Amino acid sequence: MRGVVFDGKQTQVVDDLEIRDPGPGEVLVAIAAAGLCHSDMSVVDGTIPFPVPVVLGHEGAGVVEAVGAGVTHVAAGDHVSLSTLANCGACPDCDRGRPTMCRKAIGMPKQPFSRGGNPLFQFASNSSFAERTVVKAVQAVKIPKEIPLTSAALIGCGVLTGVGAVLNRARVDRGDSVVVIGAGGIGLNVLQGARIAGATAIVAVDANPAKADVARQFGATHFIDASAVDDTSEAVREVLPTGADHVFECVGNPKLIRQAVELLDRHGQAVLLGMTGAQVEASFLPAAMFLDKSILGCRYGSSRPQRDIPLYASLYQQGRLLLDELVTATYPIEDFAKAADDLHGGRVARGVLTF
Repeated sequence: MRGVVFDGKQTQVVDDLEIRDPGPGEVLVAIAAAGLCHSDMSVVDGTIPFPVPVVLGHEGAGVVEAVGAGVTHVAAGDHVSLSTLANCGACPDCDRGRPTMCRKAIGMPKQPFSRGGNPLFQFASNSSFAERTVVKAVQAVKIPKEIPLTSAALIGCGVLTGVGAVLNRARVDRGDSVVVIGAGGIGLNVLQGARIAGATAIVAVDANPAKADVARQFGATHFIDASAVDDTSEAVREVLPTGADHVFECVGNPKLIRQAVELLDRHGQAVLLGMTGAQVEASFLPAAMFLDKSILGCRYGSSRPQRDIPLYASLYQQGRLLLDELVTATYPIEDFAKAADDLHGGRVARGVLTF
């Protein structure tokens, strides 16, 4: 079968992957569509250290082909959106409703794939850039068949992370003010999360003026072109003179992390979503944190996928959550290189690979 493999030196589309059958508590999914996210490319450029060779992809949707022993919540033929949380469901963190913190789900990649008799690692317990993948049952979440799979694919990462950061981690409330730094795939979902939460002032900041219209479409009440102003912070404060209740940094740039802190109002919180390198340091003035300000990390939108994915699917069906509009372009898996180039060039909100 076809898939995208990174061997530590190059990324290539291959057609000779093999996948094992699902074991107890596992699900075999035929992938229909998978979003291309910066996290996939961060494995390639080394920002995210990961063992190789690895089958890439972590944001996908498809149709269940088979289930292992003990799996009852999905069956062959069901449409599913996949999460990356291979959480155990039994540890103290899972029991507290914090599956993103499950210690058994992080740092232990499996090898369900093989090629020429040699095993390949699975990225983010998912590897959706393959025609088929095997995941833990908890990762496969049933969705209505009416939702296009090219759109449903994006729920599993971009939507869970961005909307979840707003609703689960920051708990943005009605009437709050929000600044979103970076209007890419994650930033757009933060914007629509803020809109869904009832924020009244939602300021998007990006250095690409071409993103203004789509940022407003997703919920921004104001757009600041960082490439056209001398001081982005001053431009934000023209809209929010006392600062923001919530600032989401969606780029992973140390200077922008500092800016996020400096843009906070009293009792404000900066939420860090952008992925930096493992050894990258950011600085801020401790005095800026007085008056009850906070800096929050956020993993995967602090999500509970078995709860959140059906919620987001329902909001989509109600017309309150945008999914189709996130899909800027679709590419057959063979055009992975072009999709990656479009991602690097900022030409897509989300490019979706199809099989």
